[in-house]
Amino acid sequence: MPSRQPDNPDAAAVRRATPGDSPQVARLLHDFQVEFEEPTPGVEMLEERYGELIRNKEMIVLLVGDGPDGFAQLRFRPWVYSAGLHSYLEELYVVPGLRGNGLGRALLEAAMETARGEGAEQMELGTSESDTAARKLYESAGFTNREGSPDGPVMLFYEREL
Repeated sequence: MPSRQPDNPDAAAVRRATPGDSPQVARLLHDFQVEFEEPTPGVEMLEERYGELIRNKEMIVLLVGDGPDGFAQLRFRPWVYSAGLHSYLEELYVVPGLRGNGLGRALLEAAMETARGEGAEQMELGTSESDTAARKLYESAGFTNREGSPDGPVMLFYEREL
């Protein structure tokens, strides 16, 4: 389903991925992982997982561009603080040669619009400290890494393999 960007009518069209888009989404995530020197299980495994997760509505993937040229990946869970859902922007990626053209912003705005439409009241995301372009994008959209107030303590995100 195409998503119109209300603040910029000329913004790139964003659409929701279907299971049939799994090969393209898998290639984008694989390329993202390779670019940032992160492990990847390979395109074939990712394609299988995306097909299953999109088909079972366990995640929403948004695509931008004809390639497609980027994607955003959303997950939802019940939230204890209200009856609404909590959303997590798990991935946001634009191919390197097309960065700086508004595709990331179009994906981020569409992700927030999609999350609201799914009943989410809050969105969280994580990015590396060194990814200043992503941090600038997120902060310009109102995201913060400060707890409670603009001068509150810095929030950290931790992970580990189990």
